[in-house]
Amino acid sequence: MLVRLLYASRPAAPPTTSVVDSIMEQSRKNNLDQGVTGILCYSDDLFVQVLEGGRDEVCELFNTIVRDDRHRNVRILVFEEIHERRFASWTMGKVNIAKANPSLLLKYSEKAVLNPFNCSGRASMAILDELIATAAVASHTG
Repeated sequence: MLVRLLYASRPAAPPTTSVVDSIMEQSRKNNLDQGVTGILCYSDDLFVQVLEGGRDEVCELFNTIVRDDRHRNVRILVFEEIHERRFASWTMGKVNIAKANPSLLLKYSEKAVLNPFNCSGRASMAILDELIATAAVASHTG
């Protein structure tokens, strides 16, 4: 059974390029072996990530993320069974939210800031879908 998990968290410290690169490298290596795909969006004060794959694999990965000291205030926004993946060919894509078009963020929220803690999981997923559609996702192959 395939599932999709969307969560948000606050970084324990603003993520540097080396921290994000380390997360991406680790994700690509481990996710390929586990059959997990997804996307990571980040800024100085936010992580938003989608994980797709088998239920057990996604749940175990999420449990690892919750215990990771780089994250705090980890919150599940969406957990659902799915018929197909949105990120089937991506071991992990990434988006720097600071580079997102402000008008895209305004479309779904009160301000031109992505704050998944104050909006619905569906709105957060819609923003991610539009980021994908506008080619704002980088490093999607692994």
